[in-house]
Amino acid sequence: MKRNAFIIIALVLLIGCGKQRQKQVRPEHLTDEIRLKTTPVKNQGRSSLCWAYAMLATIETEHLMQGDSINLSADYVARMYLQEQVTQQLLSKNNKGRFGQQGNGITTRGMSSMLLDLIHTYGLQHFEAYHRKTNTNYNLLARKLSQAIYSPKSSELSNQLEDINELLDDEIGSAPKQVFMYGVVYTPQEFARSVCRNDEYLALTSFTHHTFNERFPLEVKDNYFHNTFLNVPIDTMMRRIERSVMSGHPVCWEGDISEAGFSFAQGIAKTDNEGVKATQEQRQKAFETHKTTDDHCMEIMGIAHDDKGNKYFLCKNSWGTQNRYHGFMYLSYNYVRLKTIAVYIPQ
Repeated sequence: MKRNAFIIIALVLLIGCGKQRQKQVRPEHLTDEIRLKTTPVKNQGRSSLCWAYAMLATIETEHLMQGDSINLSADYVARMYLQEQVTQQLLSKNNKGRFGQQGNGITTRGMSSMLLDLIHTYGLQHFEAYHRKTNTNYNLLARKLSQAIYSPKSSELSNQLEDINELLDDEIGSAPKQVFMYGVVYTPQEFARSVCRNDEYLALTSFTHHTFNERFPLEVKDNYFHNTFLNVPIDTMMRRIERSVMSGHPVCWEGDISEAGFSFAQGIAKTDNEGVKATQEQRQKAFETHKTTDDHCMEIMGIAHDDKGNKYFLCKNSWGTQNRYHGFMYLSYNYVRLKTIAVYIPQ
């Protein structure tokens, strides 16, 4: 009798455990078809530097797939970007300079195309050689730099720049002037040239207010460098993204994440109507009515499908690892069709 009671209790417990596991089943069972190599997921912290993290992640994967070991510093690029803004605003004062934001202060916002410009001007550093040791608040740092510009301790430009450098040293760390790699010494600029050619990435967008197959400066607030993008039909863009990933090359994605179907916690992004293929006209209307805005950047480094055969792009994010997929996300093909602002593809 006691033995039978034990068996019944065991069965109840077993069934209970089974129900608990069932509650933890993912809403979509996703199967990776392609998953390119990546460096560890990073965390951009309290900053708007996703554009730098995403483009660097794309460059890293491109090298990892070729057998190179590389891990790049977003903090080095961020420092150079902040220094450039400060210098331009100190020199221009009442002029806008290339950032066009006089009176709005210093920013950490940008587009991934700007990362390419910055590294070709200022170079690169390894992550191990230069990354913030503490949780630097870049948004607060930008405000401190803005205050230093408009309330300088000295009227001499050299003294002002020295004060700025001291502030950056305190907040981020002193930037190395050389890069050491495999027994060879490079300048940051030499290292950047060895990692990424000037023409290595093609910037694509897809909107109908400009002619297809022509370049134009994309009209988004964060395009501070007025970079131009090749305008192509959305079907062409989707084919280019898929073909690139399938051939072992990552893509840097820039787009909107304001949709209710975008969930970092669940690691997935879907449109409201996944059953209907997003059109070029829907994309355009969403852009013109500001329902599609330039919110975020990630690296596309894989392709997956669910049990119904629906396709997803696998992305490496820069918000740390505290989500269902340890920092990675799955964007449905339809989400990418509708909500993409721009992509950067190796050529």
